[in-house]
Amino acid sequence: MSTPETLRLIGAGNIGSTVARLATTAGIDVVLSNSRGPDTLTGLVSELGPHARAGTVTDAVQSGEIVVVSIPFRAYRELPADALAGKVVIDTNNYYPDRDGHHADLDSGTVTSSTLLQQHLTGSRVVKAFNNIAYVHLGQLARPAGTTDRTALPIAGDDPDAKAQVASLLDTLGYDTVDVGTLADSWRSQPGTPVYVNPYMPAPPTEPPVNQAAWFQTTPGTPVPTRRIRELLDAASRD
Repeated sequence: MSTPETLRLIGAGNIGSTVARLATTAGIDVVLSNSRGPDTLTGLVSELGPHARAGTVTDAVQSGEIVVVSIPFRAYRELPADALAGKVVIDTNNYYPDRDGHHADLDSGTVTSSTLLQQHLTGSRVVKAFNNIAYVHLGQLARPAGTTDRTALPIAGDDPDAKAQVASLLDTLGYDTVDVGTLADSWRSQPGTPVYVNPYMPAPPTEPPVNQAAWFQTTPGTPVPTRRIRELLDAASRD
């Protein structure tokens, strides 16, 4: 499975910009977009270097097979379904009721947020990825294939070929993958589950740091291998 020459992103917040940074480091061109316009991405593009450019959302979905969507869940209906038809869409998002407002079906566990995104993007193939790790650790833990301390990330999707494409991309970016199952199964990596964020966290210091934010930003994360990710996914409970 080949790696895309260009990765396109809608949303350039913490996770989106970190994915873009991993991609440019791997020699992949990226097209960044957000709801505020390309002028707001000048600094990030400059930091990422010659492999990066900014555009509108329309620019970001014009061509290419894989589009990373990293926007708040509450805005998912604003995505251009027609323009994204035929593409693999990587969904990095999580449902946070305090931020997104309450959604009865999500609160009850009837559906997953990625299932709702797939229902909106009827012509696309949605794959859940990058949603269970903090952006700091996502940037820190990437390793070349074959290294003994390589970390794994869960992915979920309804289309096996789309999942294979995303797994190939993650391999290039520095991560192994564990297939959770379908989008209906993606609840196993959502907030509050055993695999969400905490496994990648560094061990807390004996004495609480004076500046917890600075400690979080600078202390290396913990590599988590494939076997452990599978164990954590299996331990997830709807309760």
